[in-house]
Amino acid sequence: MSTPLTPPGTSEPRGTSAPVESLIPPNTTEAPQVIPPDTTDQSGTLSPTANSRLLPSIGITTLILFAAYAGLIAVLLPNQVTAIDATHKVGNLAIVTTVSFVFTLFAQPIVGAFSDRTRSRHGRRAPWMIIGVAVAAVFLIGLGSLQSILWITVFWVIIQVALNAMQGPLTAITPDRFPRSRRGVASAMLGLGSGIGGTVGVIAAGQLANNVGVGYTAFGIAVLVVTLIFVLLNRDFSSKGVVHPPFNWKNFFAGFWISPRKHPDFAWAFAARFLFILGYFVAFTYQLFILTDYIGLSLNAANSTIGLISIASLITTVISVPLAGWLSDKLGRRKVFIYVASVLMIVGLLMPLLMPNVTGMLAMSAINGFGFGLYMSCDTALMTEVLPGGGTGAGKDLGILNVATNIPQSMSAALAALIITFFGGYPALFVFAMICVAAAAFVIIPIKSVR
Repeated sequence: MSTPLTPPGTSEPRGTSAPVESLIPPNTTEAPQVIPPDTTDQSGTLSPTANSRLLPSIGITTLILFAAYAGLIAVLLPNQVTAIDATHKVGNLAIVTTVSFVFTLFAQPIVGAFSDRTRSRHGRRAPWMIIGVAVAAVFLIGLGSLQSILWITVFWVIIQVALNAMQGPLTAITPDRFPRSRRGVASAMLGLGSGIGGTVGVIAAGQLANNVGVGYTAFGIAVLVVTLIFVLLNRDFSSKGVVHPPFNWKNFFAGFWISPRKHPDFAWAFAARFLFILGYFVAFTYQLFILTDYIGLSLNAANSTIGLISIASLITTVISVPLAGWLSDKLGRRKVFIYVASVLMIVGLLMPLLMPNVTGMLAMSAINGFGFGLYMSCDTALMTEVLPGGGTGAGKDLGILNVATNIPQSMSAALAALIITFFGGYPALFVFAMICVAAAAFVIIPIKSVR
């Protein structure tokens, strides 16, 4: 999954001298509901402020997207790789995911930056979201019939790049349309969608594991349909009239370097997300193989049990996400929830070491579900508050932060394969994950601009 969890300017910064009326296309009759901008609230100028449909739309779209990520990565792809060569399944899965990592490394920030500059009557984000899911759907339909690791890798790269092209602009809608005072709720909806989606995706994929082609097609069509509905229900302002400086490739690529010295909070937030996601996915990616090779279940039993484990996670996630999102906005604090989430994740990862059976896996999933829900409900809100531009160019900046999701998620399979093979097997994998999560909590401490 190109978790996660996270979930992408103009010559005039939003909330400055450009009149709102000049950004509305001539044939638009309804003026935007503009919240008077200040130094922290950036919504309502280039995009309409959030209406009653936007929050549930974000939740549902995120749910389906992360259902696809989880179902593909945790169940369908490992099953397909195992069917081709069971003996070398760990190494082959690592090859597929590592190659895709190389190609998708900067997919979100690049697409986010282009979406910041996109000028169309449908706005900046919608064209990229639609193109991304359309390409992903086509290649997912073809993926199930492949019998070669080489061609699976090629298709997987294209699918991952395409889904990232959709996810980046979707993430940018939070700073586009929500004032800072409401981003905790928006972040909670992203967290709720990703948490529930991950569970739904794993359960659905487990039921379709005997026919991966049908599973891939179902996920591809689902993501395509829900994205089209999202765009139709939540139309953006036309961006045709927005003036932007002439495009310059040198300046474009230079913009992807954000100095840690000038923007230390952004750098710390990047490192924290990287470590937390790495700790989570290094165990999650090999969940099916943990059940077969560590717990000792058959492949069919593991495909059934993985759904039960996901349900345990779903129950606790549904409780933690809305609670943390509401409390985070009410208290005006983000970091404390991430600290608590990290402690819970460490406790959860310890469970399979103490109980190397299905009970231990269920306990890990339930505890981690609550912790991951806390994290996802506040992480996106925190990220939007450390953007260097204060919201201008959010597509690029959030895309760069989402690299901190993409890299650990994509490299987790290769890293896990090395740990399993050379450093003590699956127990070492859980220990490594705990170390990563603990480190993520420590690097949040130096962030000064967010409480």
